[in-house]
Amino acid sequence: MILTAFFRALAQMADPRFRSVLLRGVGLTVLLLMGLYAFAFWGIAWLVPDAITLPWIGEIGVSNALLSWGSLGLMLVLSVFLMVPVASAFTGIFLDDVTDAVEARHYAHLKPAPQIPLADTLRESLTFLGVIVIANLAALVLYITPLAPFVFYGLNGFLLAREYYRMIAVRRMERREASASFRRNLITIWAAGICMAVPLSIPVLNLVIPILGVATFTHIFHGLNRSA
Repeated sequence: MILTAFFRALAQMADPRFRSVLLRGVGLTVLLLMGLYAFAFWGIAWLVPDAITLPWIGEIGVSNALLSWGSLGLMLVLSVFLMVPVASAFTGIFLDDVTDAVEARHYAHLKPAPQIPLADTLRESLTFLGVIVIANLAALVLYITPLAPFVFYGLNGFLLAREYYRMIAVRRMERREASASFRRNLITIWAAGICMAVPLSIPVLNLVIPILGVATFTHIFHGLNRSA
């Protein structure tokens, strides 16, 4: 089911309506990462002196090029971890547009889902962003052990799956029903979340994953709740 849902989402990239949302999502992600890169460059430039003195070599100037490459490398490393909260933050912004495009093409027999006020979805996204940050900070002690990959992908896969599935589900059912559906299909949904968390840690590829993730979870929701 998970692979089928993903390939159906991937196949819709040719749909102008879906592609428009995808391009906006990638554009905002790039702008956010560029802002973080500028902040990292400024931070490194502030911390690193204009020149350093090495034994037997003497004084060596620190060029802007070296700082640029150093900050770029730092951002590539940080993007592995930053894209999880970025994905969570963008959920509320693009969720309705993506799910509407997916349902219009694949589930046209359904009535239009009621639109959730943007303020509510943004509030929930920000709350979830806080949960992700706090959960990962709490897990930092395990990130320096051999269990780090399992903890990182397991934890963030669960959190992403819960949020994406729940926000899609409440468009079609009551919150209590959405929670019950999540618990009933926990293994499948959690596995889908892990499959989403892994490519989120791959630079460049992770730019398109937040939007494809919403589309994939839309198919998963309808596959698990065919009467919804």
